[in-house]
Amino acid sequence: MKTKSITRLQAPGSRPPLERMIRIHQSIASGEYPNATKLATEFEVSTKSIYRDIEFMRDRMYLPIEFDHIKNGYYYTEPVENFPAIQMTEGEFFALLVAEKALQQYRGTNFEKPLFSAFKKMAAALPEPISLQISDWEQAISFQLRQTPIINLEIFDTIASAVASRKQIEISYKKPGNPSAEQRIINPYHLSNINGEWFLFAYDTLRKDIRTFVPSRILSIKLTGQTFEKKHKFSIQKFLRDSFGVHSGSANYNIVIRFNERVADYVREKKWHDSQQLIELPDGSVEIRLTLSSLLEIQRWILSWGGNAVVLEPPELIQSIKEATMRILDNYK
Repeated sequence: MKTKSITRLQAPGSRPPLERMIRIHQSIASGEYPNATKLATEFEVSTKSIYRDIEFMRDRMYLPIEFDHIKNGYYYTEPVENFPAIQMTEGEFFALLVAEKALQQYRGTNFEKPLFSAFKKMAAALPEPISLQISDWEQAISFQLRQTPIINLEIFDTIASAVASRKQIEISYKKPGNPSAEQRIINPYHLSNINGEWFLFAYDTLRKDIRTFVPSRILSIKLTGQTFEKKHKFSIQKFLRDSFGVHSGSANYNIVIRFNERVADYVREKKWHDSQQLIELPDGSVEIRLTLSSLLEIQRWILSWGGNAVVLEPPELIQSIKEATMRILDNYK
């Protein structure tokens, strides 16, 4: 077992309630007989806040606190060695460790600074250096992200703020393959990270419809000064329910794909879509059946399996795979 120390990072301004209560405990336990006025001055809060802290410590944390009217301060009626610890189950600690490891993938990216800032604020709520017993789990878990989106952090922050406050934005947006950017005025509804990529779902005021934007393709952004109300109830779950990624359409395709025995186990290992049905075949191969509203992303996925996946339905998807395959072959003539 190893010991890992987490040092508290001091946040500006007054201390968070948990840290105040730990300081109050230390002052009482050392025999200083502090009172509410003294503590309020030290922590730069009102005496009401101190009274609430003391009440919580006594009634919820069961600390034996009493007030000595002669010495005009609080004291413990019986010895208290340690401030009550926040208890974690093994499962909760493991989940916390996994989350910390997952966030390491953003080191060196545009997200490192805001993530560090967020952890700094959380760390300010911790006591002075605390110790956690960590097993070899931390050496057994890691996350590797080979491809990260290149995003202008200032633009990303403006998007996130506009989504949260429902503020309309004007963006300069360049689609792949287009020689120049387009000016778009949009109402940003939802910002989502899907399979490691960020996407913005917004109401396009010109096209009068919900459109999907990639933040890394936004060259410039500014607020229009207008706020908005969603024209209809938007649910990201419903919007993406029939898509294979982020692209939704208005059609309804019943898709059947057969995977040979060489890759069948890989297909069985994951749930690829909420609508999927897996059908086992006698020769060890497997069929997957899906219901989707668009064929764009499923086509790319099928091609990624090389010749180990064969589309059986629908005819439109069969034809698109044939055409894509011919283009690939033409590149190697």
